[in-house]
Amino acid sequence: MEWLLALGLGAIAAGWGLIEYQYRQREGNDLELDEGKWERLIFEKQRYVLLGSFVATNFTEGWDVFIPEVKPEVTLLAEGSTATLQQRIGLRALHPGQKPRDDNYWEAYIVKGKHATQLEIEVELTGPDLSILEALWVRVHYLTYGPEGRIPRVRHCVVPLRFPDPNGPERWLPTPTADVLPIRTHLLSPLDDVVEVLRHYVMPHAQTGDVVTIGESPLAIMQGRWRHPSDIYPGWLARRLCYYFIRTSSLATACGLQALIDEVGAWRVALAFAVGAIAKGLFRIPGVFYRLAGEQARLIDDVTGTIPPYDQFIVYGPENPQAVCDRILAETGLQAAIVDVNDLKRVFVLAKTPGVTLELLNEALLDNPAGNAAEQTPVVLIRPTNGV
Repeated sequence: MEWLLALGLGAIAAGWGLIEYQYRQREGNDLELDEGKWERLIFEKQRYVLLGSFVATNFTEGWDVFIPEVKPEVTLLAEGSTATLQQRIGLRALHPGQKPRDDNYWEAYIVKGKHATQLEIEVELTGPDLSILEALWVRVHYLTYGPEGRIPRVRHCVVPLRFPDPNGPERWLPTPTADVLPIRTHLLSPLDDVVEVLRHYVMPHAQTGDVVTIGESPLAIMQGRWRHPSDIYPGWLARRLCYYFIRTSSLATACGLQALIDEVGAWRVALAFAVGAIAKGLFRIPGVFYRLAGEQARLIDDVTGTIPPYDQFIVYGPENPQAVCDRILAETGLQAAIVDVNDLKRVFVLAKTPGVTLELLNEALLDNPAGNAAEQTPVVLIRPTNGV
């Protein structure tokens, strides 16, 4: 009798184990709203009308996922008070096979596996002088309803509204080996392509032999490598290990460390922490954790690490910076480098084209000509003066 009971309990345990395994392999509510495409329909001194088009895709193979609610929200980023400005936000569902509604009501929709639906958001801004506006921060709140229940999601969009004159006056700064020109751009976002940005803002000032450098955070932002902390769910490891980093580290918060874990894996972070602790504690060798955990460990910027509105986000380091440098050289003819520079006279070069020397970059960028605040000069043009 006991053996029958043991067999039955074993079968139940095996069954639950199988269920748990299958649960961990689940696709869940794998429906995402893309980054959207924005166009300016009207861009006058006292009236702006912008239209954003989005696609919501159900990436699961065999599960239906519902979108029961969508609610857009807009924050204005401006140089002065926005008290006299008015905004109207319009929402239109473009569900396949259904007539679009014009009353801003979101009609709940089922998106079948590997299918999609679309939506449009229209933002109208009016006021005495809209030239004070720098950008829109659009948050599209939406719910997914499916195998994992009812899950709130947010798609963040930054839409620039002010564009500096690329032919403005040049203010070159001298260094021992080169002259440098910090170049102001509009507020960059995933709507931008790095080469097109350089063509627009840099090429009017560039000449043969110049080197263009781009900050690692602006490049990562253009690549869409930023996440809001509300979309990060710290696990056991992140909640405990974050206390062991110095308070100024971007890994000293549970969300900051979890962002790294999500990027490189929990086992790698745990191993890097253990080996790093032994190396530092027993052998007085610092920095082992960052070498083992990978480049992203020292490139991640936690909240407040970048300019508004990205100061609300965790920004990763850029993806494949060497390929970006190679593309810039091929499409613009300029030598290029992706750099991480701060006010502590520290220059770290992530990638560069063959025609650039580390000596030139270190000398030219040592005083951080791009600035470390809200200068909005993510690009620096370097003109060698002594053949370095």
